[in-house]
Amino acid sequence: MKKRLLKSTLLVSGMTTISRVFGLIRDVVIATFFGPGVGVDAFIVAFRIPNFLRRLFAEGGFSQAFVPILSEYKEQRSHEEVKALVDQTTATLSLILFAVTIIGVLAAPILVYVFAPGFADEPAKQLLAGDMLRITFPYILFISLTAMAGGILNTYQHFAIPAFTPVLLNVSLISCAIWLSPHLGEPIVALAWGILIAGITQLFFQFPFLMRLRLFPVPRFNRDKEGVNRILKLMLPTLFAVSITQINLLVDTLIASFLTTGSISWLYFSDRLVEFPMGVFGIALATVILPSLSQQHAKGSEEGYSATMDWALRMVFLIAIPAALGLALLAEAMLTTLFQYNEFSELDVRMSAKSLMAYSVGLPAFIFIKVLASGFFSRQDTVTPVKIGVVAMLSNIALNLILVGPLAHAGLALATSLSAFINAGLLYYFLYKRGNYKPSSGWFVYLLRLTLAVAAMVAVLAYWAPDISVWLDWNIYQRGLNLLVWVVGGGICYFIALLMFGIRPKQMTAPH
Repeated sequence: MKKRLLKSTLLVSGMTTISRVFGLIRDVVIATFFGPGVGVDAFIVAFRIPNFLRRLFAEGGFSQAFVPILSEYKEQRSHEEVKALVDQTTATLSLILFAVTIIGVLAAPILVYVFAPGFADEPAKQLLAGDMLRITFPYILFISLTAMAGGILNTYQHFAIPAFTPVLLNVSLISCAIWLSPHLGEPIVALAWGILIAGITQLFFQFPFLMRLRLFPVPRFNRDKEGVNRILKLMLPTLFAVSITQINLLVDTLIASFLTTGSISWLYFSDRLVEFPMGVFGIALATVILPSLSQQHAKGSEEGYSATMDWALRMVFLIAIPAALGLALLAEAMLTTLFQYNEFSELDVRMSAKSLMAYSVGLPAFIFIKVLASGFFSRQDTVTPVKIGVVAMLSNIALNLILVGPLAHAGLALATSLSAFINAGLLYYFLYKRGNYKPSSGWFVYLLRLTLAVAAMVAVLAYWAPDISVWLDWNIYQRGLNLLVWVVGGGICYFIALLMFGIRPKQMTAPH
């Protein structure tokens, strides 16, 4: 089973890597064409609001509630009953999302004022953000239905297509930035149209693959009210629990709207780099283990459930710790290589690097939350993560108020990271306390070996990687080649050290 999980995780990671590479290209295009400032700040707010709702209704609350119920139906009921659940869920979700979309479009100026009150002092920025939000808000309808389609495919072990689908969002944004923006009176608005086009395209892309499973969703009411009611009952608290990180980001945006112009953009570009390993590994791992944990719980296999969780947690330590330290050590180098052209200045690099280093502190916690929350959702327990989420959110707000004064925008990023550790720590505590997860033997030795391997990688990067002044003097080709050398070189150093200190590849695919 562990080999199958690893294979599926690598498959999803591979597809997600393609998406994240296109995401980086997208951000390079945005930084080059527009640069941090009024337009990009307004776009980020206009995108972050529907994107936040996407995390709630799409791969967040909805998927975490939908997949366990669908897995149960797949294991215990007929194909016709599964199809009835899919049809009823489609009808209910579409109706809810259509209403939310209409409200969001009509209330766009109010939403901008609520989520970015600092824009009130700059009427042009506030008006621009409201205009773009009217265009981007319908994205939530299309992308949530896309997420439902992806949940069906994942449940039936078809991981590649849902993982590849986000590429279409990045391609749409890149295309609109390059070819549509020159034809608009306000060029940045092209990005808003790119979001809407992407939502429609992503949904239609999934249709052929659902047809092959004979599970193409046809919106119908009165098909399986009992199943949908169970999903909604799980979903309502899950909406909040699974999206604590996104809520924290929105709080960051709200406070950052009062800071220097460019602060929201600096947080955005640094967050995007943290999202790369988060998506390639963290979301991929959580995506793969949720159906597996749900099926094991439905079968009553507590031993298999605990072994899967143990494997996932070991994988988080194996990848997230070196990734976080690598991001922190190469923060300025990465930002310079990817973004420091045309409108993106040296000041923008230094300011973004501060928040990137602060976000990198929390990278392991962000991934732990994804994995540990799946442990609760697979057991159809949404109450516990909600309670923990409230504590984490309140902690983030308190830390924001404490750290924003001395550290400005970087303080907001650090607060998000620290509150994520509180969230992850409490999730682990309750999963362990209730006996749902029992750590296997060998954890102390495993962590000791990892620590030594990570220390070797850090020593190499800290001692030999060039100073930021050197990166700034290089041209794009020198920057790209050297960044590739140091990222790959750091990774090779780490994995050689793993082998030297006794961690073997077979340990990643077998119970410990």
